[in-house]
Amino acid sequence: MDAEIVESLKNEVDKPRIERAVREILLAVGENPDRDGLLETPARVARMYAELFSGLRATPAVHLKKVFEETYDELVLVRDISFNSVCEHHLLPFMGVAHIGYLPSGKVAGLSKLARVVEDISHRPQVQERMTHQIADLMAAELNAKGVVVVLEATHTCMTIRGIKKPGSLAVTSAVRGLFKSNQSSRAEVMSLINTRK
Repeated sequence: MDAEIVESLKNEVDKPRIERAVREILLAVGENPDRDGLLETPARVARMYAELFSGLRATPAVHLKKVFEETYDELVLVRDISFNSVCEHHLLPFMGVAHIGYLPSGKVAGLSKLARVVEDISHRPQVQERMTHQIADLMAAELNAKGVVVVLEATHTCMTIRGIKKPGSLAVTSAVRGLFKSNQSSRAEVMSLINTRK
């Protein structure tokens, strides 16, 4: 990895550098960055990127370090965890919901911690497929779960507002680990619970 990239990941977001880049983009598209409505835009965009990419400096595993010893060994499922991310190919947002299920093996995580994992992993330049796998791998490793399933459903603005322009399209990705991968009936059960809507 390039030394400049490694160094930038260690530090806070370089907002002045983003501001200069946004000003150049405005000039490049034929706008006047000094007109009234755009004067503060570079600074606003810099603050926005710092927020949207805060996951680059986060350690999502930290949320799964505090667990509770429980003999419970049935499915734990949290559905419809909302998230927003940024497609790394066009730097446009994609947003949707994550469904996370796991079979504990003696320890359970606080339910809000699953949402925090999603939040950290989504707040970086991302593709939905990788994000799905990252969440599943983290859950399996940190909780030593007997099985993990992660399903993401998202709308990608890189498909809805540009290019093919297909509003209403939904991308669905899944990752299964452990028992859910090897046992078809367990997998079918959790998928039916994920797909049950009110």
